[in-house]
Amino acid sequence: MKKRTGWKWTAMLLAACLTAGEAGAVISAAAQEETQVEAAGQVASADEMAPAEEVVEEGMVPVYGDQLNDGTYAVEVASSSSMFKIVDCRLTVEAGEMTAVLTMSSDGYLRLFMGTGEEAAASSQDEYIPYGENEEGQQTYQVPVEALDMGISCAAFSRRKEKWYDRTLVFKASSLPAEAFKEGSYTTLEDLGLEEGEYQIEVELSGGSGRTAVESPAALTVKDGVCTARIIFGSPYYDYMIVEDVKYEPVNTEGNSTFEIPVTVFDREQAVIADTIAMSEPHEISYTLCYDSSTIQPAAE
Repeated sequence: MKKRTGWKWTAMLLAACLTAGEAGAVISAAAQEETQVEAAGQVASADEMAPAEEVVEEGMVPVYGDQLNDGTYAVEVASSSSMFKIVDCRLTVEAGEMTAVLTMSSDGYLRLFMGTGEEAAASSQDEYIPYGENEEGQQTYQVPVEALDMGISCAAFSRRKEKWYDRTLVFKASSLPAEAFKEGSYTTLEDLGLEEGEYQIEVELSGGSGRTAVESPAALTVKDGVCTARIIFGSPYYDYMIVEDVKYEPVNTEGNSTFEIPVTVFDREQAVIADTIAMSEPHEISYTLCYDSSTIQPAAE
C-alpha cells in the first residue's frame, strides 16, 4: 500500500514539474515577444525619418582595401540623410583592411551600429560604436569600411528621440588621390601606350543635380607624357574648374564653358570641382568625370 502511495506522489510531482516547465516556457516566450516589441519600438519608422537620398550611383564598382596602398587619406562620404552630416572623413588602409574616422556636424547621436536599425536594436551593447571628440570638440566615430563605392548600412541612435535611424553611407573612391591605388587597379596613360597626338574619347559627367552634362566624345591630347581633355559643359555658366587642388580657367570667352584639364585616370571616376555662376552667388559643385579608354580613337581630321 505504501509502495503504491509513493508511486502516486511521484506521478503528482512529475505532473507538477511538467506544468511548471510549460508555464516557464510560456513565460519565456512572452518575455521574448515583449523584448522584440520593445526593440522594434527603438527603431524609427519611415514616417519619422527625413526622405532618404539615393547615394549609390548606377554602375558603381566596389573598391576593396586590398586594391589600395597602406596610408591615411581624406575621403568624401555621401550620406543618405541630410540629418546625418559628415563634415570630414579620414580613411586608413592597413594590410587590406579599411577604417574611417567620421567627423560629424553636430552631437545629435550617441552611438552608431554598422547595420540596420533593427539589427542594432537586437544587438548587444558591445557591438555599438561610441563617439569620441577631436581637438575642436567635434563628435567623431571610428567605423570599419567594407568597401568604397558601395552602399553601407549604418544605424545612428538619436540622443533626443532615443531611437535608431537608418542611414546609407558611400565612401567615394573618386575622392582619393591616384597614388592611393595599387598599380594595376586602374588604367593609366602608360598602360594605354598612346603616342603623342590628338584623339577623342567618350566621357561621362556625374554628380551635382544631375541636370548638367558635358559633350562626348571629348578631344584628348597626349604631349610630353601628359594627357589633357577638352571638357565642354552644356552651359556657359562655369568660371573655373579644380582638379587635384589645381585651378583651371576657361579657354574660351563665348559659348559654353570649355576647359582643358589633365586626365589622371581612365575607366574610373576622376573627382573634379566646377564653379557655377548660374545661381545668385557663385557655387562650387563636386562632379566626377569617367573616361572610357575602350572608346579612344584618333581625332577626326
